[in-house]
Amino acid sequence: MGIADAGISLIPVLFFLVTLVVLDSYKLVRVRSVLFFVLTGCGAGITCYVITSWSLNTFGIPISVYTQVIAPVLEELVKGSCLYYLLKNDKIGFMVDAAIYGFAVGAGFAVIENSEYLINLPSGGMFLWIIRGFGTAVMHGGTVALMAISAKSISDRSGRVQLYHFLPGLAGAIIIHSFFNHLILDPRLITVIQLVLMPLAFILVFTRSEVLLRAWLEQGLDSDVTALEIITKGSVSDTNIGVYLHSLGERFTGLVLADMLCYLRIHLELAVRAKGILLAQGAGFGIARDVEVEKKLEELAYLEKAIGKTGKIALAPLIHTSTRDLWQIYLVKKA
Repeated sequence: MGIADAGISLIPVLFFLVTLVVLDSYKLVRVRSVLFFVLTGCGAGITCYVITSWSLNTFGIPISVYTQVIAPVLEELVKGSCLYYLLKNDKIGFMVDAAIYGFAVGAGFAVIENSEYLINLPSGGMFLWIIRGFGTAVMHGGTVALMAISAKSISDRSGRVQLYHFLPGLAGAIIIHSFFNHLILDPRLITVIQLVLMPLAFILVFTRSEVLLRAWLEQGLDSDVTALEIITKGSVSDTNIGVYLHSLGERFTGLVLADMLCYLRIHLELAVRAKGILLAQGAGFGIARDVEVEKKLEELAYLEKAIGKTGKIALAPLIHTSTRDLWQIYLVKKA
């Protein structure tokens, strides 16, 4: 195994990932988060390697059947498993970060798989490493990115994350992976097609995501600031917000209603802060960590327990609770 072989088989997919992070103009993902999911992908790669070795040795499955039929299903399921956690816990706001996190998992998986090839086939030849580096490795990143983008798009439309939201992207990833492994076309042709189409697909995703992000910022910031001004000026009783809270008087005590109003105020303050962070990052400015934000997050958590699930449900008409709006609280936490 030479240094050139290792470089060609491992560097392209990591370079592609770095390029995606650099192109993220709003800096929606942190480098340490990307590194974490690269390591997660490495863990997925090790898991699949163990399962594959055990299956082939135990059941005597022909390698061609395993590679073309079983491996695409197994590997895409394992690679995509951590995406559900990300979306379910509102850690992905837009398609850009979905694409980057997904590709990071696939990149980590490809590093393990290609390393295993380098160890077991040290004399594979330059052609093999070019195909595996520019073709197979990038494919692994692309299929997980596809799953992430698809699931994020569907969950945004429904307003919440469900497990079945992953099925279309998972099916697409399995089909692409299986097609790649069947070698229906010349591997060189498949690699070239992939290297042309995948950057174009990511450009479209990034462009669309930035349009959605700007629209969300413009609409959400105005409404959040207006609502926050109403509450902080003490004129809430004369507004629709006050009328709605007053209508809840029969269901909640005055103390709980006061906590609900405080919860609404802090939630709006953090929402405005999150949008300010995005605007600053989009303009190329950094945001210093604010200790007051940590205090507000602690207070928000306390008030959330105080008003309970029923109180949160009652406040739903006043608080944006889409997956993207909930993600902004996560953004403030990690800023």
